[in-house]
Amino acid sequence: MLRFDVVTIFPEMFKSYLGESLIARAQEKKLIRIKLHNLRGFTKDAHKTVDDRPFGGGLGMVLKVEPIFKAIKKIKQKNKKTKVILFTPRGKKFDQKMASKLAKLDQIIFICGRYEGVDERVAQKIADIELSIGDYDLMGGELPAMVSIEAISRLVPGVLGKPALLKERVTKNGGFLEYAQYTRPEVFEPIKGKKWRVPKVLLGGDHKKIEEWKKAHGKVIE
Repeated sequence: MLRFDVVTIFPEMFKSYLGESLIARAQEKKLIRIKLHNLRGFTKDAHKTVDDRPFGGGLGMVLKVEPIFKAIKKIKQKNKKTKVILFTPRGKKFDQKMASKLAKLDQIIFICGRYEGVDERVAQKIADIELSIGDYDLMGGELPAMVSIEAISRLVPGVLGKPALLKERVTKNGGFLEYAQYTRPEVFEPIKGKKWRVPKVLLGGDHKKIEEWKKAHGKVIE
């Protein structure tokens, strides 16, 4: 079972997302496990301080290295295939191939930054990978964590339904084949005299031609 651990100062942000749809079912079926960890629980002062002003000056606050170190030390499982991931705009771009590699692990720990960033020693000494989900800046790492959990979880056999689905859609290089799909009605008439039809090849029952059509009208996401 693949385990996700999320270190954040806003664990409540995840509650609705994790309790709905296929992610909720995957947890119920024990295909994946997701645990939220409030970073403030790893502080030692009365105010549960997780941030401080940056050395050298700056307009914002930076998450401290000490509580993050304590969190990872407690959370990280021994003798398991584990990766600690820090989300940052400077990180490597998260893509389908990365999701495929991460789906083979036993444990993934996400560190969700906030404010003006995270003490650089977290990136240098604690995290295994720095990741970004796109060429833009966000207010924190919570949304990237949700995106990553979904992209990785759907590659775990059984999460999307029949395991055969992954054999059909996942390429040898870890890409994912997406193609156009249709359902009933066979002919849709949005206005009188205008008809939108399903391609005939999908109605004929010739599986070889259907597979050829899917490849021709599909795209491998990598």
